[in-house]
Amino acid sequence: MTTLTEVKAWLADQLPALLEKYDVPAAAVAVLHQGEVVDDAAGTLNKATGVDATADSLFQIGSVTKLWTSTLVMQLVDEGLVDLDVPVRTYLPEFRIGDEQAAAVITTRMLLNHTAGFEGDIFTDTGVGDDCIERYLGVLHEVPQLFPPGEQFSYNNAGYCVLGRLVEVLREKTYDACLREHLFAPLGLTHSATGPYDAIMFRTAMGHIEMEPGAGLQPAPMWAMARSNSPAGSMLCMRPRDLLAFARMHLEDGRAADGTQVLAPGTPVRMQGREVDLPELGLMGSSWGLGFERFDTPDGAVVGHDGNTIGQAAFLRMVPAAGLAIALLTNGGDGISLYREIFGHLLAELAGVHLPPLPEPPANPEQVDVSRFLGTYSAEVFDLIVSQDEDGRIWIDQVPKGALVEMGGQAERTELVHYRDDMLIPVEPDRGMFMPHAFLGDDGEGHSLYLHLGRAVRRAGA
Repeated sequence: MTTLTEVKAWLADQLPALLEKYDVPAAAVAVLHQGEVVDDAAGTLNKATGVDATADSLFQIGSVTKLWTSTLVMQLVDEGLVDLDVPVRTYLPEFRIGDEQAAAVITTRMLLNHTAGFEGDIFTDTGVGDDCIERYLGVLHEVPQLFPPGEQFSYNNAGYCVLGRLVEVLREKTYDACLREHLFAPLGLTHSATGPYDAIMFRTAMGHIEMEPGAGLQPAPMWAMARSNSPAGSMLCMRPRDLLAFARMHLEDGRAADGTQVLAPGTPVRMQGREVDLPELGLMGSSWGLGFERFDTPDGAVVGHDGNTIGQAAFLRMVPAAGLAIALLTNGGDGISLYREIFGHLLAELAGVHLPPLPEPPANPEQVDVSRFLGTYSAEVFDLIVSQDEDGRIWIDQVPKGALVEMGGQAERTELVHYRDDMLIPVEPDRGMFMPHAFLGDDGEGHSLYLHLGRAVRRAGA
């Protein structure tokens, strides 16, 4: 069996070369196995300053934050302050969206497992004050409902901001203070920050993006997204070892390393259990729990979450049956391919778990009638236009809008081919993977109602 000493040596030997291979400026990795941790780091935290990465460097964890938010919510459940299956308006009477009927029945459980059904990519900046999440709820008043609550999975950032406000109201303190008092402190974290004012005290990574095709990676034009989206993943940063202290608590039935009971016994298992299935999208899980992404592999269940912010990508995987957790934090480049190579090796060596192959376009794609897929699918931050040219080739144009433009989003045109059933897939990879495009539902006129890419994007005008 591979030991953590061997893992440490493998990381020290392989990580610098892997960063060069995948054009990742810097990465930090930590591995927890049977209660012991090793970590390593390599590369440059910020190409503008040339500061080297260390194992104690902080990176943004992006949407891995949602696991922290769901944990804060489940602490409230443990204390009897929240019932998952009553309307969230029981605790947040001010919660409103564009569909009043839906708003009245959406539950905390639906928000946790991404089945609430309203438009989720709402990144409106409501300021940097402690009232920013409270004010964010007002932004949602006109947000459309995409499908009936509970009907299907659609990844929802805005829903987690609502959960963050739920925590604030019931704890009578800010979301950041709740993180520090109810998670950082009992877990004994020393290298974690809720925002830039704390992060500046540490070596902290800057995200890197390619502003124009072929221009090469450069520091992103901003460090973080709006504070109003903190509960969804716009601010929280830490070193990998601190992230694994959180993961260890979930692996050990809610107990911190010093024995402190952070969650009630049985609650972590509930959070990791299957709640809703996903379309077969590849990198995203096969099902979802109460916050946790689930990968139901032939070798056993793997749970965790991924995160992406402005030029930074985070990956957390846990194998509960093996007492194993791995965290990888990066600041640009092809983070997905780096994740596949590192996790593919370590999961197999330490837990006998093999990552399922990622989807790939078929060598000889079938020619099918795609007329029902054609048209424009519209979300808050982009339009997706699916078309077919005179030669029968299928294209999708992504046209960024609003906050996505402000974060450096560029118009993209991608060729698609038939993948399986009602799914198309890109011909060329994007950041190391081919994301299947699932076309679901019917608009009443024989056209698909949704284009599903992890979140359901509704046909414009339908």
